[in-house]
Amino acid sequence: MDMSDKGMDQSIIFDDLTTEKPTTNVSWNSTHFFYDHTSNAILTFIYFVVCVIGLCGNTLVIYVILRYAKMKTITNIYILNLAIADELFMLGLPFLAMQVALVHWPFGKVLCRIVMTVDGINQFTSIFCLTVMSIDRYLAVVHPIKSAKWRRPRTAKMINVAVWCISLLVIMPIMIYAGVSNNHGRSSCTIIWPGDSGAWYTGFIIYAFILGFLGPLTIICLCYLFIIIKVKSSGIRVGSSKRKKSEKKVTRMVSIVVAVFIFFIFDFVVVLTYANSCANPILYAFLSDNFKKSFQNVLCLVKVSGMDDVDRSDSKQDKSRLNETTETQRTLLNGDLQTSI
Repeated sequence: MDMSDKGMDQSIIFDDLTTEKPTTNVSWNSTHFFYDHTSNAILTFIYFVVCVIGLCGNTLVIYVILRYAKMKTITNIYILNLAIADELFMLGLPFLAMQVALVHWPFGKVLCRIVMTVDGINQFTSIFCLTVMSIDRYLAVVHPIKSAKWRRPRTAKMINVAVWCISLLVIMPIMIYAGVSNNHGRSSCTIIWPGDSGAWYTGFIIYAFILGFLGPLTIICLCYLFIIIKVKSSGIRVGSSKRKKSEKKVTRMVSIVVAVFIFFIFDFVVVLTYANSCANPILYAFLSDNFKKSFQNVLCLVKVSGMDDVDRSDSKQDKSRLNETTETQRTLLNGDLQTSI
């Protein structure tokens, strides 16, 4: 999956960059040398840009959810967890950028293991958060009454903790075998498998692919499939216009969630995995009016009425939870899927 691919891909890249290729063509050598260093410089710059955007965007998401009472919905509690994971995920990017720029790992074995562990746990946490959010949407739309007793802020917080614990267990191989590999006088931070490294590598790829991609993607697709079926059956009773509007919203949400998930999880270029973490706040701004207004208010782009009247008391949170449950039920009866959060 991402971490193993990333570590091994980096090692392969560094081997390719540092291995001397015997040739009599001096012009080709000069061009190849220039290309390698130019591409590394560009890639390093992109990494730092993605890091800055990701840190700023996710910090803004975390702030508005904690700052405004109306943002403390169950869905946003999961988004808060995702933003924290993305924020921590971004912290590993400068180290990767330095490794690319210097064409070796200069920070030592201990920091390598820490960076690889944090990087891995947050990749899996992000994926698991998206899966949990899809399940929550499924329960809210398909089983609004039955799930009311489970869809509570306290339960959401406990699930968030469980997600981190499961992610920690999943990346245990990375914690154990992460280290610094020396090739041709160059060191790289990667996963050093014992014994037959090829068999270990293949096994971990399959293991991580199932837990970090195939499993979550299957669950996400099934959740939205059931949501579509439910919305269609509900929309028929209230007229074709309502049904078409519902189908359009559901189709749009499904296409965005699944497409972004698939696009970024296939890290043909390592930076794409990190780009997903800085893309999430942008998606929230476009898909949610509440997030958009909160962002505008924090950035002083526009004064949003009532956003500063924040009450963090438990009674307000309970009222927010009750309103969300009621609105979900009303949405279902109207045959219209509510996608704003």
